[in-house]
Amino acid sequence: MQSISEILAQELNCKQEYIENVIALLDEGNTIPFIARYRKEQHGAMDDTALRTLETRLQYLRNLAQRREEVKSSIAAQEKLTDELAKAIDEAATLAEVEDLYRPYKPKRRTRATIAKEKGLEPLADAIFAQTLKMDAPEVLAQAYIDSEKGVETVEDALAGASDILAERISDDAEVRKSLRTLMNRRGTARSAAAKDVEDDKTAVYRQYFEFSQPISRLQSHQVLALNRGEREGALKVSLSVDRDEALQCIRRGVVKPGSPAMEFIKSVCDDSYDRLLEPSMERELRTALTDMANEQAIHNFALNLRPLLMQPPVKGAITMGLDPGYSHGCKVAVVDETGKVLDTTVVYPTFGEKQKQDAIAKLSQLIKKDNVRHLAIGNGTASRETEAMAVEMIHKLGGGVSYMIVNEAGASVYSASKLAAEEFPQYDVNLRSAVSIARRLQDPLAELVKIDPKAIGVGQYQHDMPEKELDAALGGVVEACVNAVGVDLNTASAPLLKQVAGLNATTAKNIVAYREENGAFTSRAQIKKVPKLGPKAFEQCAGFLRVPESKQVLDRTGVHPESYDAAKKLATDFGMTEQKPSILARLQRGASQAETERRCFRVLGDYLQILQDRKEHCAPQSPEDAIDPRYAEACHMLERIGNMLDILACGTPQERAEVVADLQKDERLMRMEARNRQIREESHGTK
Repeated sequence: MQSISEILAQELNCKQEYIENVIALLDEGNTIPFIARYRKEQHGAMDDTALRTLETRLQYLRNLAQRREEVKSSIAAQEKLTDELAKAIDEAATLAEVEDLYRPYKPKRRTRATIAKEKGLEPLADAIFAQTLKMDAPEVLAQAYIDSEKGVETVEDALAGASDILAERISDDAEVRKSLRTLMNRRGTARSAAAKDVEDDKTAVYRQYFEFSQPISRLQSHQVLALNRGEREGALKVSLSVDRDEALQCIRRGVVKPGSPAMEFIKSVCDDSYDRLLEPSMERELRTALTDMANEQAIHNFALNLRPLLMQPPVKGAITMGLDPGYSHGCKVAVVDETGKVLDTTVVYPTFGEKQKQDAIAKLSQLIKKDNVRHLAIGNGTASRETEAMAVEMIHKLGGGVSYMIVNEAGASVYSASKLAAEEFPQYDVNLRSAVSIARRLQDPLAELVKIDPKAIGVGQYQHDMPEKELDAALGGVVEACVNAVGVDLNTASAPLLKQVAGLNATTAKNIVAYREENGAFTSRAQIKKVPKLGPKAFEQCAGFLRVPESKQVLDRTGVHPESYDAAKKLATDFGMTEQKPSILARLQRGASQAETERRCFRVLGDYLQILQDRKEHCAPQSPEDAIDPRYAEACHMLERIGNMLDILACGTPQERAEVVADLQKDERLMRMEARNRQIREESHGTK
């Protein structure tokens, strides 16, 4: 039997050594973000998504192994465990297969088969089920079991009891259930019909499912969820079925032995077993499997949609006005500064008429001038278009200088009415809190959205029908991955944001904020160790994701983990990079973003490419007999190299572009190249 690590290595197409390392790291209490970022050498640089998949499958396989042992122990206690059965249980690949094997031995409530066994009819059932060619007919065998004291008055009573025993035995047979399950998945059909004769407002939304029929193999996850909800609300009647003749043939193929005197009796038993036991049982099982599949797909889509929403680029460093549009209650307005602190609030009514719109423009223009607002964040809810039209007109009257963006306001009302918002803004009305949230969503979407339950953001389907535990785990994993990918400023992050950092929880996050308020800003990562209830393991997990811009230790401002500080300093020293002599790349990026640095490199390389092209043409041989000028050969070589660099800067991956920039930093090559270009341009224009 394969070990868990071997199974996972095959499923994930990964080295078994890496799988075993990850399992050990998880068992030691390490978090997924920490393993993904700071233990790459132990797992071959698997990303957090792959690691979460591994963690989920690991838990399932461990539960499967535990259930196998429980089943074997239960059957052994009944003294019915054989080597063959134990091997079959060990080889079962899913929990469903294990349960099928356990089904005949599972303690049951009182059934028709149980009653027949109490009447002593099990030996008769065994004799009939043997189906030997020379056996007596079932009616002859049954005569020996007539016993009025046990309630078996006639041959028919004996045969009915034997039939009940065999019907239950067939329905509990693992191979029969497996083949029937395969048939239903391949050939079954899902059908639904209206549950009520008269359509009303509640059932009208399910009109497309009133006469619905679809092969199970082609059933989509959203259809499964819609059928489930419609049935739950009493609007639909749903059934899963397969052709009865095909199903009976499938059962008989594994049960009936041709030529036996009991053949017809066993066929009738198969019919009874399917109609009374197997069909309803398999339908319930298949409905559950389809629902699980649909839930898994819906949760996956939810998580997929949530990530880009959280990872929207922030618009920082400017005073922002948030507008929460509305009709009856007006447009709620909040102005926040660069750090998100509320400066002003008001309510305007631009949709009440032209006069009210002009009054709103005048009032907002006054606020914009007073607070030096640079950006407008307009919620995309009710009256959003009317508010946008007013904003455009206002910006035109102001003569420009202000930009606006439509912001997704999903969940803003949920947040504004939450306990967290009440604690953060006790002095403001619920409606004004939503305007503050909209403004902050433009400034830093991630920091603001983590305050809201992901289910309230509205980027999934049927989220209220999902199993809450699985949905929370998946969405929590996405939020955690996004927060840790970006990193958190230790001195400005709120408790809800800190809570998402690897190794921290709600208690330690609140303790960090309390420590910060009591002792002032953190001056180093090491100072985190003084926070109450934040132990060595939590520090190890969270330290690399917390940034301290105010720290004198440069590495505290980066994603380098404290455990690697010595190695990072040695590497920097080996490359001649010290605090007194920073690298050329650091100088290039001082005050500039990575994108700006790449654009500068692209511009300098482009200029140099033109110079090399001119040199190549100038030094080219005039005839085949002429000797090759070394400058011509060098120009050809450099043209190819510079061309490759330009291609990478234009179309390469972030890692490839970073490598080109790093190559240009060596020996101040980019600065020398830029100076050489400038000198040649000046010479060509006769300025020197």
